[in-house]
Amino acid sequence: MPIAADMAAQFPADTLANLDRVDEMWQNLRQGQISSREMVVSSAEFLKTSDVEIAIAGGTLGIILGAALQRRGLKVAVIERGELKGRVQEWNISRAELMVLVELELLSEAELAISIATEYNPARISFPNTPDIWVRDVLNIGVDPVYLLATLKTKFLADGGKLLEFTSCDRVTIHPNGVSIDLGTGVLTSKLFIDAMGHFSPLAAQARGSQKPEGICLVVGSCATGFNRNETGDIFASITPIQHQCQYFWEAFPARDGRTTYLFTYLDAHPDRFSLKFLFDEYLRLLPTYQQVELAQLNFQRCLFGCFPSYRDSPLKTPWARVLLVGDSSGSQSPVSFGGFGAMMRHLSRLTDGIVMAIESDALSNKDLQLLQPYQPNIAVTWMFQRAMSVGISQQSNPDTINNLLAAVFRSMADLGDDVLRPFLQDVVQFPALTSTLLQTSLTNPLAVIPVVPHVGIITLLNWLINYLKLCGYNGLYPIGRLVAPLLDRLSPAQQYYYRQLLQAYRYGSGSDLHH
Repeated sequence: MPIAADMAAQFPADTLANLDRVDEMWQNLRQGQISSREMVVSSAEFLKTSDVEIAIAGGTLGIILGAALQRRGLKVAVIERGELKGRVQEWNISRAELMVLVELELLSEAELAISIATEYNPARISFPNTPDIWVRDVLNIGVDPVYLLATLKTKFLADGGKLLEFTSCDRVTIHPNGVSIDLGTGVLTSKLFIDAMGHFSPLAAQARGSQKPEGICLVVGSCATGFNRNETGDIFASITPIQHQCQYFWEAFPARDGRTTYLFTYLDAHPDRFSLKFLFDEYLRLLPTYQQVELAQLNFQRCLFGCFPSYRDSPLKTPWARVLLVGDSSGSQSPVSFGGFGAMMRHLSRLTDGIVMAIESDALSNKDLQLLQPYQPNIAVTWMFQRAMSVGISQQSNPDTINNLLAAVFRSMADLGDDVLRPFLQDVVQFPALTSTLLQTSLTNPLAVIPVVPHVGIITLLNWLINYLKLCGYNGLYPIGRLVAPLLDRLSPAQQYYYRQLLQAYRYGSGSDLHH
């Protein structure tokens, strides 16, 4: 009998049902059964009025952006199909990234402190047969989503925002002067519609058509009490070689009500890939070895499952006027990340400023809005990292290839110092740090680097080289752009919008936002 089924009585009541639900989504992706319907349509009819300036569908991350825009004086409505509330599971992030909520006056310092459920140090990076690497202040903050979203919801409403809970978003109709959203029970009109409905958004599905994701991150895990030690965390750990045509990775974080542990892996969506049920059994099989604990001594608070698709064509640029996709809907995080909260925090200030400018200058065509989700070479280069950490369904590889490579790369970054290691751990790739790491690893451990070429393939390597050169270009263009930025005030609002978004593309695309 599978381990999970045998242990069913030890899990919360809905665990296996949730596992079945997410596993069905993963099976559909493997089989190419990608549902797409015509969610967005166009009309030549002009709207008489707009109820709000911005309508946001998807409340979990949408309320964060909505609260920021409402605070800036725009009239915003947030649509959520259920009750807008945070999940019990904490979101892990670094304190510096979280401070944007204070900078945008969404939380006070005191409220920010309350929102932090846990804080720990240090965190570990670990691979077999190599010394562990320890870092501080990276993903060491556990945010309480229940408190955070409840606080932002209250402030959003107090600022005059409109919240539509238990409301479906059935169809979006684009008019020459606005958008009408069919809510099933009525129609809401706005100047701009923002999709924050996540990876499986129907708008994203329509925009991508039948395209299959190039990468998948499968995640299983739990939060439980009963661990022998719970003072430190793991950001990236491996305890096994390649098996079942994939490499397993682990994360672990202290939580307010126990310890959260994740097992994740990077795959393609080949039909022969294993199920999420199988991966959960693997998690339970290996957890005692990973954490030096017996399953019988654990009290499971909750179990966690995820299937996160990623596409090379990301962030997804809107094909429609007056429609913008943000967060996981657009795929704004890198393909090696499976957390949308961190990406939203990183881009929150940029998106808020850009959307305000777009509304004020009426820059709402699809070309205008595509500037808010620009190509970012520092995300594009991570595609080779994801490919290097995955194995083709029929690919023959040395079982230790991935562990050896990652151990060598992380050791090089650690030797080069925090300025190199910390940005990467925060999902930010910078040209100087990347170049230094490549040179250091190639010189100190060439035997770990050489197998990468046949492992990822020449085409992937050439595509990576193009994006690497563009990353170099963005790294040089951003300082030049900063020098001419004061001159932009002389331009028209539409011209300012264009050039400021171009400057932001250089800033974020080079990873320079981490320092400014």
